[in-house]
Amino acid sequence: MLLKFVPPLLLTAMLAPAFAKEAAPAAADPVAEARLMELSSELRCLVCQNQTIADSNAELAVDLRNEIREKIQTGMSDAEIKDFMVARYGDFVLYRPPVKGTTLALWVGPFLLLAVGGGILFFNLRRRRQRDAEPELSRDDQALAESLLHTDTTKETR
Repeated sequence: MLLKFVPPLLLTAMLAPAFAKEAAPAAADPVAEARLMELSSELRCLVCQNQTIADSNAELAVDLRNEIREKIQTGMSDAEIKDFMVARYGDFVLYRPPVKGTTLALWVGPFLLLAVGGGILFFNLRRRRQRDAEPELSRDDQALAESLLHTDTTKETR
């Protein structure tokens, strides 16, 4: 029964590339498209969060690129478009947020965590080195060590 469908499916799969078309340019104006790509590379995808909206294929990123394209066509400047996006989505939408009170943790946090982690590592290694350098013996072990040392020295003097 499945064999009836194989030839038409195979034929469809083979002919599909023949009907493929090249993607139409997103903007008729290459200068506007260059501005769009520049602005898109400075704005964070709110879904992906590790990509700019220029790099992301998420639906929201596509919508944001289309919105930026519309703002460019209406004559808004780059700064006005960025201000609009920040007003709408907050400083998080900027791929490089400005240094100010609300974003200070984003800028200082990684360095602070690195310093704290380095300090903890330093003190732990120092404590381990001191502990290994000075082995603690119980009284019984100390007495045994002294008796062994004492018997070894008496054998050597004979």
